[in-house]
Amino acid sequence: MTLYTCPMHSKVQQDKPGLCPKCGMRLVKAETKTDHSAHAGHVMGEQSKMGFWEKFRMSMSMTMGMDHTGLAGREMARLMEIDIRNKFFFAFILTIPIILYSPLGTEFLGLNLPSPFPLPWLLFLLTTPVFFYSGWIFLYSTYFALKNRTLNMAVLIAVGITAAYGFSILLTLIGSADSYYEAAAMLITFVLFGHWMEMKSRRGTTDALQALFNLVPPQARVFKDGKEIMVATSDIQLGDIIILKPGDKVPVDGEIIEGETAIDESLVTGESIPTAKKIGDQVIGGSINTAGSVKFKATKIGKDTALAQIVRMVEEAQNSKAPGQRIADRFAKYLVIGAIGSGLLVFIIWYFIVGSPLLLALSFAIATVVIACPDALGLATPTAVAVGTGLGAKHNILIKDAPTLEQVSKIQAIVLDKTGTLTDGKPKVTDIATVDGFEANEALRLVGAAEAKSSHPLAGAVLEELKKRSLTLPESVDKFENLSGLGVKAIVDGKAVLIGTVKLMKESNIALGELEQKINEYLERGETIMILAVDGTIKAVIGATDPIKPNAIKAVERLKLLGIEIAMITGDNKMTADKVASQIGIERVFAEVMPEDKASYVKKLQQEGKFTAMVGDGVNDAPALAQSDVGIAIGAGTDVAIETAKVVLMKSDPLDILRAITLSKATVRKMKQNLFWASIYNILAIPVAGGILYPSFGIMLRPEFAALLMSVSSIIVAVNAVLLKRVESELKA
Repeated sequence: MTLYTCPMHSKVQQDKPGLCPKCGMRLVKAETKTDHSAHAGHVMGEQSKMGFWEKFRMSMSMTMGMDHTGLAGREMARLMEIDIRNKFFFAFILTIPIILYSPLGTEFLGLNLPSPFPLPWLLFLLTTPVFFYSGWIFLYSTYFALKNRTLNMAVLIAVGITAAYGFSILLTLIGSADSYYEAAAMLITFVLFGHWMEMKSRRGTTDALQALFNLVPPQARVFKDGKEIMVATSDIQLGDIIILKPGDKVPVDGEIIEGETAIDESLVTGESIPTAKKIGDQVIGGSINTAGSVKFKATKIGKDTALAQIVRMVEEAQNSKAPGQRIADRFAKYLVIGAIGSGLLVFIIWYFIVGSPLLLALSFAIATVVIACPDALGLATPTAVAVGTGLGAKHNILIKDAPTLEQVSKIQAIVLDKTGTLTDGKPKVTDIATVDGFEANEALRLVGAAEAKSSHPLAGAVLEELKKRSLTLPESVDKFENLSGLGVKAIVDGKAVLIGTVKLMKESNIALGELEQKINEYLERGETIMILAVDGTIKAVIGATDPIKPNAIKAVERLKLLGIEIAMITGDNKMTADKVASQIGIERVFAEVMPEDKASYVKKLQQEGKFTAMVGDGVNDAPALAQSDVGIAIGAGTDVAIETAKVVLMKSDPLDILRAITLSKATVRKMKQNLFWASIYNILAIPVAGGILYPSFGIMLRPEFAALLMSVSSIIVAVNAVLLKRVESELKA
């Protein structure tokens, strides 16, 4: 069955061609390939076949804030910006003579320009193209809003420009010299300018996302049937063998199966030094092969690649709504009703109660409707969210949605997982002690054989030490069992091998014997230990250290200055945990915590009334990440941790926790500033537009000035959001 989808509303799908019920655009065939550039080209090709009205409907739906996710959506957003810009300049050019020939020019500026027609008819001829070309987007959007029984900002703008234009035509037909043509033209021009500024504020992030997609090469070398062939990246299938030569870009995610090289992964990790890669290591689509030639197997393609997930995460964040924005949207219809109601009330008071002339009453009414338009309120949070999430992505901080961007600023306590978060997560063997007659190399071989089946970082430390000593692993390993949070056990070369913590040995009724002193010595030095018992008797203890990350101490110091409580959580022995925590400057330590219990410790802080974040990188951190108010995953961690978290720190740098909080606080500050300005402006401006100052002071706000002031409010909101980029200097610190 062929599916048809709307280029603007990806969730609208049906099994037959037709028009989108939301925006009236022609549905196009849904793409089956994952190549984003191909999809964009397809949609653009479909667009080129559209007639005038179909293109017009596309412009309408894009203009009024529809979904712009996906490359095709971003291309349409770019076209939308061009369309709005063109409509603005068209309106702007014609609005200049409209102003010069209007009462603004003749009375306020004292101009007396020659006219081939009576002034009202000249203004009608100049304003009509502005109304029907530049202003029609609001009228058309209003049609769909009313059709769907909703009231939005476009409805209010449409009411304002239609009232000004319609009453002006009426006045012209009855022979009056007065009109409001300039108010209609100015309102259209200024609102278009405000929307154009909003789009420009978003475009920086959109361009950055486009640049990320451009990192993926259009073609790749695939090894098939014993020969090398060039294929389009979009045609790569899971399991394909791809050849990388020096200078090549990696087309998709995969695992190296032959050769060694160094790959520049700075786009994801932020690390400028190329990373050494060997057989079994992962490669990321979009990274650059800088050294040797390798072969790798494609493990993730299309939308599943790390690069595509990064882009999708940022797009979803930008298109999600912060709590403040959701409140504004919820009350939009009431604001529209209130604005129109205010205009009608003002007209009734001035015309029927006060007994003012019709023209004066209409002026007050139209000015009230125009200035009451809460357009700035609609822009207040989306612009700040767009700039904030874009800045985060630029600095390798991915925030999954707008509510999270707001919530990060509320963090009062942070639980930090030790291994991989505060430490490198790559421990190294430092000490080996054995009982008399048992060799250290044999201890390493037995531990290595069992740990080879484990994913714990300590397993990597033992295997690395085996490699250094050129030792081989025993071939016979049976009945392997991972003892969560305690260690492992297996049958190696017919011997019952148990490897793990002091707690595991005690639970297994195995005495520490003559190695107890060495164990305590290693623990006091802050080392993590692996105790080896063979056939029920302790034979050796291996000590390993995991270097503390360079920025961990600095990050903890700065977080404390913000008044945030820091706690460290680990499955390590308490002595080791306390030693590491004291070096970093953390007072509160949760040690010897089983993986399944980590979430309960997060809950404990929450029960103390603290808004709590959890930072972790492993599979065993996922429940705690989900339990926390804000889950933060270290980017080098597992897919499960990243999927569960709401914030992803791609560089695995503890200082990025502070940067995320700084960014969130700055964004929330801009949201509040924008919402305050948009709200207080309307509260103060509506009575003035309604003529409250006219009886006492003779001050009257004409509709054209109301249009100017309303639009200035929107522009201030958009510009204020763009000023959020000033926080970038703090993010670099």
